[in-house]
Parts: sequence; structure tokens; C-alpha cells
Amino acid sequence: MDVVVAVRHVDGGSGHTDGASAPDDPSYEAEPRMTSTHGHHEPTGHGQQMGYGEPAGHDQPTRHGQPAGTGERRNGFGIAALVLGIVGVLLFWTALGGIVLGLLAVIFGVLGFRRGRRGVATNGTMAVVGAVLGALALVVSSVLLAMGVAVINSDEFKSYQDCIEQANSQSERQDCARDFDREVDER
Repeated sequence: MDVVVAVRHVDGGSGHTDGASAPDDPSYEAEPRMTSTHGHHEPTGHGQQMGYGEPAGHDQPTRHGQPAGTGERRNGFGIAALVLGIVGVLLFWTALGGIVLGLLAVIFGVLGFRRGRRGVATNGTMAVVGAVLGALALVVSSVLLAMGVAVINSDEFKSYQDCIEQANSQSERQDCARDFDREVDER
């Protein structure tokens, strides 16, 4: 590690110098500056050497060619995917909750993951979790919807509806329900 000694004049805050130029003068302080950890003098981006204690960051390029800290992270898709995925899983038994929110979670999750791979977002894993939860909600809700449509369009359900319409008492309605259960179980 190379150490360069930079000298600055301490004048007690008055703003003037007394013309002294010797570093052994008590009004001068030496500040150690680290220029490299490998013994090389490496510029930080604008031909300046990074000093000891100076924050690294804005002048140093990242792996994507943009200086670190210049662009804000765009994590909205990942957060949206996770929230929509969780709500979709909780509401999978409804068409809106499972299918619509699940589909949106998958879309936002894919977009968020792609942003994470490009380095624009920092929550690629969150986006993937949201997409997986959304896909789960989408699949389960779609299966439930398909089963519901199959039951409603079945002959057994039509005969149950006819029976309920012709029933005059609560006991006749209960008999219709028992007959419907028996027909579904036999199928």
C-alpha cells in the first residue's frame, strides 16, 4: 500500500496563511492518503487518486458501465409481484383473486426478474417468489373454476335445479340435495 502525505495548513479558522512552507511548522498537519491497496497508482475515474477515508462510489464504474449511485433502483415490479402473489394465494378461491391477481403477479415477477438480471433492480429474488406464488394461485384458481363449471353444466346439477324448483317444503329440498349428492358420488 502506498501512502502519500498531503499537507494542509491549519490557521485556526482565520482563512489566511502565514507564508510558511515547511511541513515541520506546527501550523501544518499531515494527512495520510491511501492511493492503492496493491502498490499501484490507480485513477478513480477522473484522473484523481482516491484518498484515505474518501467515499468510493460515484466515480467508479459498475459492471454495467454506469457509475455506481447514479441511477435509482427500480424495484417496483418485484414488490408488486410479491404483493399480488400473496394476495392471489390468499384469495385463490375467487376468480378475481386467483386468476387475475395471479396472472398479474406472474407478469410483474418476470419483468422484475429481468430488471434484476440487468442490474437495474435489486430484488430479483423477490420478483421470482412473487411470480411463483402468482402461478400457484393462477393454477389452483383455474382448476377450481374448471371444476365449478363442470359441475354446473352437468346433468346431475340440472336435475337438482329442477328438483329444487318443484319442491314445496324444506324436507323436499333436503331430499333434492341428498339425491344430488348420491348422483355425484355414483358418477
